[in-house]
Amino acid sequence: MVGFHLLVLVIVPSFVWLGFWQLDRWETRSESVRLQQDNVAAEPVPVEELTGVGEEVSPRDRWRTVEVSGTWDTEHELLLRNRDGSRGVGFHVLTPLVTEDGSAVLVNRGWIMRGDTALDVPEVPPAPEGPVEIAGRLQFTETEENTGLANRDGLPEGQIMIVDVDMLAERLPYPVHGGYVELTEQDPVPDPAPERVELREEDSGMSLSYAVQWWVFAVVAVVGWVVLIRRELRDARAEEEGGEPGGSDGPGGSTGSGGSDGPDDSSGRDGSSGRDGSEGPDDSAAAGAGAIAEETRAGRR
Repeated sequence: MVGFHLLVLVIVPSFVWLGFWQLDRWETRSESVRLQQDNVAAEPVPVEELTGVGEEVSPRDRWRTVEVSGTWDTEHELLLRNRDGSRGVGFHVLTPLVTEDGSAVLVNRGWIMRGDTALDVPEVPPAPEGPVEIAGRLQFTETEENTGLANRDGLPEGQIMIVDVDMLAERLPYPVHGGYVELTEQDPVPDPAPERVELREEDSGMSLSYAVQWWVFAVVAVVGWVVLIRRELRDARAEEEGGEPGGSDGPGGSTGSGGSDGPDDSSGRDGSSGRDGSEGPDDSAAAGAGAIAEETRAGRR
């Protein structure tokens, strides 16, 4: 039982720690939810206010709506593989938008369906020619650390896995702003156009309920442990009291240790003729039979 007690002393603090860990995750996710809601509702600003060439987008500026003017460079357009849309898995269309100062902003124009096989080149709706004005949600660069994905060799030409802005900037013939933009509006409006990328809303998840569950487990473990200890103490006390000499006689002790007659003793003395001079049941029966025989003989005479 010592091992069990040690186990309880280990798992109870562990349950408590796991509860606080889940609570911390819930607070972090809740902060992300509030940040997204605030930034989406904020007024649009020029992209230059939040990111510049070679700069990184601050996590506090993610989802802010930015505005950009320029012309589309479809020659350096890329397709992002394995992206979800309303009709399944397809591609996102990533097109540089070159501004008046010669720098570019990478813009995710939207989702398109893939071909019949993964190697088929899908048909991409063309971007409008000439100057355009767009608005969209600012996103920071994608990396293996924040997506779990990585660009790899052997992909079809013009296809990538993630928007690694630093890597892409090395391939483009002009300076590139940090981060990229998810298109929400543009003027003029093309037709046809890729399907707009929907906002993936942040969720605080189940972390708070998980925290409560871990704490409930800790309380249950402590209560069960206390009940078990009390039961062990009660059983030990009962064994100790039952083994003391001179204790109270039970049913078996009163039968053979004292001078009182038990049922067997009294029946032996009453039923055995000749041991103590009194008549037993057999002697009385014999005397009665003799008297009846004498009366019968007297009547015959």
